[in-house]
Amino acid sequence: MEIQVLGPLRVDVNGLSIVPTAGKPRQLLALFAFNPGRIVPVHTLMEELWRTELPQSALTTLQTYVLQLRRRLGTAMGPDAPGAAKEVLATRHGGYLLQIPPQAVDVHRYEHLVTGGQQAFEQGEDDRAASLLRAALDLWQGPALVDVRAGSVLAIEVMRLEESRLVTVERRIDADLRLGRHGELIAELRDLITRHPRHEGLHSQAMVALYRSGRQATALDVYRSLRGRLIEELGVEPSPQLQRLHQAMLTVDPALDQVSSPRRTSTYGLYAA
Repeated sequence: MEIQVLGPLRVDVNGLSIVPTAGKPRQLLALFAFNPGRIVPVHTLMEELWRTELPQSALTTLQTYVLQLRRRLGTAMGPDAPGAAKEVLATRHGGYLLQIPPQAVDVHRYEHLVTGGQQAFEQGEDDRAASLLRAALDLWQGPALVDVRAGSVLAIEVMRLEESRLVTVERRIDADLRLGRHGELIAELRDLITRHPRHEGLHSQAMVALYRSGRQATALDVYRSLRGRLIEELGVEPSPQLQRLHQAMLTVDPALDQVSSPRRTSTYGLYAA
């Protein structure tokens, strides 16, 4: 079984998709996909499907959805595997268990790569960090579960993953900046700060990439635009570390030209107090 949640939901068995077209069975399958090898309690499944507005037939309907998933699974597994569908999507006391290895799900592989990339980053292995983090991000095929109408439980998982994705992008850019790839990053960072107009970390990276590419004036414009937006929309000044980065650029601080710093932290964190 191969499962993708980092983009449209895809669950293939022997090359055949078992993803149902109906909304609630899709939710159910997605929730199982997030919990390979773990029992998902009935009350969690019901909360995902109906929140607090449970129909009188909630338990029976849930059992019907599980039966539908097992039938699709059994069809894909073929006639030579009688009863195997019930073993793969098993009933357990108080819930259900999708018995597959975690590495069959793309999110598990993503998180494994991110952990390795972060460790390499903290150890100063910038090339390896950039490579691992890039490989993790390459697993994404679009927004997480983009074609599933998430309920309250899945919505939390999707939000967590999208936040993780942005942090991973930021960390990968930090590694690339340490490797002197500032010129290659400018177009990507321009797109990112357009999509995340109040994200100070990304703006700091764009400023550094531009500054190191000989575009000091443009880097200062990035700061001025962000400052104006923060004051107008939130009534706050940029953070102290971003102000320190801005001041370093105004004074042409030689430290800004250092491709790599002995402090193994983010570009943004270099100017923390």
